[in-house]
Formats: sequence, C-alpha cells, structure tokens
Amino acid sequence: MKFFIDTANLAEIKEAYDLGVLDGVTTNPSLMAKEGISGKDRILGHYKAICDIVDDCVSAEVIATDLKGMIAEGEELADIDDKIVVKIPMIEDGVKAIKYFSQKGIRTNCTLVFSAGQALLAAKAGASYVSPFIGRLDDVSTDGIQLIEQIVHIYNNYGYATEVLAASIRHPMHIIQCAEIGADVATCPLSAIKALLKHPLTDSGLEKFLSDYKKVNG
Repeated sequence: MKFFIDTANLAEIKEAYDLGVLDGVTTNPSLMAKEGISGKDRILGHYKAICDIVDDCVSAEVIATDLKGMIAEGEELADIDDKIVVKIPMIEDGVKAIKYFSQKGIRTNCTLVFSAGQALLAAKAGASYVSPFIGRLDDVSTDGIQLIEQIVHIYNNYGYATEVLAASIRHPMHIIQCAEIGADVATCPLSAIKALLKHPLTDSGLEKFLSDYKKVNG
C-alpha cells in the first residue's frame, strides 16, 4: 500500500517524507486555505514547493466545474511538474475531463467519490486514481470501508489500472482496514500515519530493555 499525506503544510510533508514511508501528497482548496495560500501565483508556487520535497504524485485540484475550465486549469497544473496529478471532481464534465487528460497522458485523481457506480465511471474514463471518501460516508452512517472493498472487487473483475485511493481517513484503524481489503493508496493526516508507530507494549518493552542495560552497565 502507498502512503500519501493529505495536507498542504510543507513542514508536515517534509516530516512524513523524512520518515521514509511517503509516496505522495493530496491537497484541495480547503487545505490550501488552511495554510493561508491564496491567489493563483502563490497557489501554483506552493504546488511546486511540494513537488520539490516528494518523489512523485502530488494531487492538485481544479476549481472550475465546467469542461473547458477544468481542461485549462488542469493543463496549467500539469505544466508545473511531472509529479502533478490533476484532481478532478466526480461530476459529468469531470468524467469528460478525465477522458481528455487520459488521452493526453496526464494523470488524474477523481475526487469526491461516494459510490461504486461513480468509481466505475472514473475507471472507464481512464482515471489514474479514484478517491472514495470513507470518513465522510461514516459520518452519515454508511460503511466507507465496505465501499472500498466493493470498488477493489469491481476493478479486479475487469483489470482496471485505476488505483483505489482511500481518502477522508480519520484514524489508524481506517488505514489498516483499507490495507486488509486491498486499497492501493491511503491518504491521511500525518497524525494517522504516526499513530501506526505507537503500541504500549513497544514502549514498555523498550523501557525494560534500557533499564536492564543500565543495571548491568551502570
């Protein structure tokens, strides 16, 4: 499973990269706003700064919701760096834009996916990644993990190359559950990734080892 970090914070991205497990980054307009990044030039520059940290796969989202606008924005984003993956919303013109970009050899991430039918359309159009939002589904009493499992099963049935990118991950158990059912990627906050490091028996075991060493070696 690939690990992406879902943030626009450069310090968090660098910390995750230095951990040695980071495969990419996902961002969106809300995350950019959280970092106080506004204005076209600053946003494009910030995407470049992210690309300069990581090895590949920086999802950069379009703002337009019409086909012409998405194509124009997506091509501009793709020109920033070869690592850019153009993030497109799951709407009718979004599916058309995904098809356009796939024919141009530009990678795409179809976002705001909440059903297997939407995921099937994204794969048919040639999306590189599809992003089901499992946490948001859980918020409305729907099983987000079950949706990931359903999409993985459908893609395996037909050999789609589209990777299942589990998004809106809230806690480390979401990551483990997604890994168990075969999601290709998990994108999550740094806190969820670092939470995988923690176990009380690891802490107590290390404390015991160090204590015993100190007794013997002073």
